[in-house]
Amino acid sequence: MNLGPERLRKWLSLNIKSRRRDLGISQEKLAETADLSAQTVNDIEGCRMWVSDKTIVKLARALKVEAYQLLVPNIEEKKTGETPESPHSPAEILLTLQHNLKKQIDRQFDEALRSGLWR
Repeated sequence: MNLGPERLRKWLSLNIKSRRRDLGISQEKLAETADLSAQTVNDIEGCRMWVSDKTIVKLARALKVEAYQLLVPNIEEKKTGETPESPHSPAEILLTLQHNLKKQIDRQFDEALRSGLWR
């Protein structure tokens, strides 16, 4: 089963919000601790932005969890009334992430070439 980027963004968002609430910290405090901007944290939680593996690691450290835990389904998704997909192993999720990041990098590289950034 293929995990789409929208699903991963949603899991990431829900897990960050849930863990942040558990720790009793604001988006601003999380941003400061993770060395990110508050707007970046807001965009990630709002599913408006995908992040690099480095940013996921920064967020995980700030939230005191393992990085893969931010990318798996959690109990909050069940509360929204959605039917969660079958659980996936961390290895499967990381492979999907790797694939999606590669596609994103390839797309950005192609855009840079088309724009004449590298001549």
